[in-house]
Amino acid sequence: MKRIGIITSGGDCGGLNAVVKGAALMAHKLGITAYVIPNGYAGLYNLLDFSADELVALKPERADFIDASLAGSEAGHSRVKIKKIEDPNKYERIKAGLKKFQIEGLVISGGDDTGSVMVDLTEHGINCVHAPKTMDLDLQTYSVGGDSAINRISTFAQDLKTTGRTHNRIMVVEVFGRYAGHTAFRGGIAADADAILIPEIPTDFDVLYQHCKSRYFDRIFNSDVKAGTYLIIVAEGIKDASGRELVDESAGTDAFGHKKLAGAGKYVCQELTKRFKADPEIPELMKKARLYVPGIYEIPEVRDVRPGHLVRSGRSSAYDVNFGKEVGGAAVLLLKQGITGVTVVGVYGKEIRYIPTSEAIKQRHVDLDQVAFHEQQGVCFGRKTPDYEATFTKVTGKIDRYM
Repeated sequence: MKRIGIITSGGDCGGLNAVVKGAALMAHKLGITAYVIPNGYAGLYNLLDFSADELVALKPERADFIDASLAGSEAGHSRVKIKKIEDPNKYERIKAGLKKFQIEGLVISGGDDTGSVMVDLTEHGINCVHAPKTMDLDLQTYSVGGDSAINRISTFAQDLKTTGRTHNRIMVVEVFGRYAGHTAFRGGIAADADAILIPEIPTDFDVLYQHCKSRYFDRIFNSDVKAGTYLIIVAEGIKDASGRELVDESAGTDAFGHKKLAGAGKYVCQELTKRFKADPEIPELMKKARLYVPGIYEIPEVRDVRPGHLVRSGRSSAYDVNFGKEVGGAAVLLLKQGITGVTVVGVYGKEIRYIPTSEAIKQRHVDLDQVAFHEQQGVCFGRKTPDYEATFTKVTGKIDRYM
């Protein structure tokens, strides 16, 4: 093997440049030249149209210009599902492009959608290895981008407490995650959020309201300057108690058939505000808090904030840079060994662990027993706090560090 291609695809996030750089430097060590195939699967489909001087070889001097700590990807992205391309010769076209540049294998970094395309390419005889990437953390393995997103969610949410406390507001922060609540869960715990709403638990807004009302007013009454706030982290894919999901029906679907999720934070604000208005105890509580102004300020203000793509951007966490370099380099070693159609799990000294990509991309949800642990510490997840009974296990042997 003398030449390989590097593709990043799907949503941008932290750690991807580390994957690209790790793969390029490992390839050079093995006597392989790594080329950037730009802009994800769109670039792969159009590879045949590139000229020889357009394709960038990531030799050490060029790889040196890649800042592994920057989020985003030097290789670029697109959301393209190869199967959906209206070209009956699409696979032959891709193979011809690879042959043109004598590329014998691909390192592909992405999430479940990207991985599903990789499985498709593998089935059509194209050598691929998957470096797991998604800030949603919903793969069966740890994935690049997760730790970076959690750190940024936590930082933004903690920062918003200053605004919340200054204005006695209830702050609702809506974050990405689709149908898995990992980043909302972990980011919320790290931000010391009062409530965390995730797709895995349909939200009972009556339970959330009582928790919010009690904690919010307790903080104000315990403050010598009558200041208090309440922080809610909400994943975009939450459902209400009836199981209804919040989607923008006018937005259609993306290339992979996903509906656009929209308005979770705004919906939470509306549900809480509606309950504050209907609660006969609120006027007296507002008066006791010295906040009540007839016709102007009669109930607490609930505001939603969406950091959106800011949680994907900026700088990568140190953990994601380490993991990215490792899985990028490991993917090249697997290609060199002729092991394809797999996802890198991690590097454990001299041991490189991998699983079939078809298994890796099966969606993993938040462990509700883990949620129950944090509910014992007073965090509200929009349901009545369940009983929690711990079991105790002494661990022997090697401990898996990629959890």
